[in-house]
Amino acid sequence: MVSQNVVVSDANTGIITVSNSSVFAPSAQKPPTVPGHISISKKKLLKNLELSGAQSQRLNSWVDSMRASSPTHLKSLSSLSSEDELNSWLKRHPSALDMFERIIEASRGKQIVMFLDYDGTLSPIVADPDRAFITSKMRRTVKKLAKSFPTSIVTGRCIDKVYSFVKLAELYYAGSHGMDIKGPTKGFSRYNKDKPSVLYQPAGDFLPMIDEVFKQLVEKTKSTPGAKVENNKFCLSVHFRCVDEKKWSDLALKVRSVVKNYPTLKLSQGRKVFEIRPMIKWDKGKALEFLLESLGFENSNDVFPIYIGDDRTDEDAFKLLQERGQGFGILVSKFPKDTNASYSLQDPPEASTYTYIQTSYAYMHVHTVYLYKYNDIIV
Repeated sequence: MVSQNVVVSDANTGIITVSNSSVFAPSAQKPPTVPGHISISKKKLLKNLELSGAQSQRLNSWVDSMRASSPTHLKSLSSLSSEDELNSWLKRHPSALDMFERIIEASRGKQIVMFLDYDGTLSPIVADPDRAFITSKMRRTVKKLAKSFPTSIVTGRCIDKVYSFVKLAELYYAGSHGMDIKGPTKGFSRYNKDKPSVLYQPAGDFLPMIDEVFKQLVEKTKSTPGAKVENNKFCLSVHFRCVDEKKWSDLALKVRSVVKNYPTLKLSQGRKVFEIRPMIKWDKGKALEFLLESLGFENSNDVFPIYIGDDRTDEDAFKLLQERGQGFGILVSKFPKDTNASYSLQDPPEASTYTYIQTSYAYMHVHTVYLYKYNDIIV
C-alpha cells in the first residue's frame, strides 16, 4: 500500500487542503476529476512557495486561520452545521437580549461597569479601517449609557483614532489592546470626580521599536494590493480584508519575515488582520482589571462588569470575568465559536449591540436600580 499526499485547490474559494490517501495497487482506478477542482502535488506547491516543510506547516496554519476569519468562509462553514449544533451552542451562550431580565436581576444592588470593543461591536467591520464610523444613533446611546454607568471602550486601535470616531469625552479609553489607558476628560464624567486622572501605558519602552517595525512593514507590504498597515501606537495592525485571497500566503510570509527579527514582539491574528504587539503580560483582560481598580472596585463584591466584544483579543477579558466570578462577557457573533463569554449577540453589531445598550439604558429609567459607587448608594 502506498501513501501519498493529495493537494486540492477549490477554484471558487481558493481553499487548499492536504490529505493522506491510500492507493491499494498501481492499477487502481484513478478517481475522476471533480468539477471546479485542480489536483497538484504537494512538492510542486512547496516549490512554488519556496518553503521548507516546517515553514509550509506554519504557513498553512496561518492561511487556514486567515480564511477562518473571512465572513464568506464562516458562512459556508456554518451552513454545514446542523440546527442541533447551533441550538447546543446557544444553550451554552444564550442571547443577552433574551436573558436580559435575568442579567438585570443578577446585577441588582451592584455598580454596573460597561466595557465595549469598537470594531465589530460599536461599528461594523468595513473594508477600509479608516472608515469604520460609529452611527449617530449609536453615539447618542453610548453617551446616555455613560451617564448611568462608568463606560469604557477597549480596542486594538490607538486612542486618538477611536476618539476621532466616537468623540465622547466622558468615556474611559483603553487603546492598543489595553496598553494605552486614559480616563474621561475632567468635568465630563461624574465617575472620575475627585479622583486623579487615569493614564497608564505599560508598554511605553516599546514605542521606538513599534515605529521601526511599522516603517518596515509599510515598505514590505507595499507590493501587495489592498494591504494596509496601521500604527496603533503600542501595537501594529496589517489589514488584509481588501487583499486578493491568492495573495494571502505571500502577505503572511512578508509579515512574518519582519516580525521574526524582533523576539520581544508577538504576532497574532484577528478578523482579517494581523496584530503585532509587545510580548508583555498585558491584554484586554488586564486593562479591564486596571480600570476596575481605578474606579475603586479592586476587592469589591458590589460591582458588575459587562464586557461586549467580537474578537479573539476580547477573550482575555471574557476569561477574566469568569475567573473573578463577577459580571459576564457578551460575544457579538453570527456564528458559533469557542468563547469564554457567557452570552451572545447576533451580527450586525449596529443592530444587536445598539439594541442591547439601548435596552440597558432604558431599564435604568423605567425601574429603580440601586447602584453602589464608592460605598454611596445612588438611586
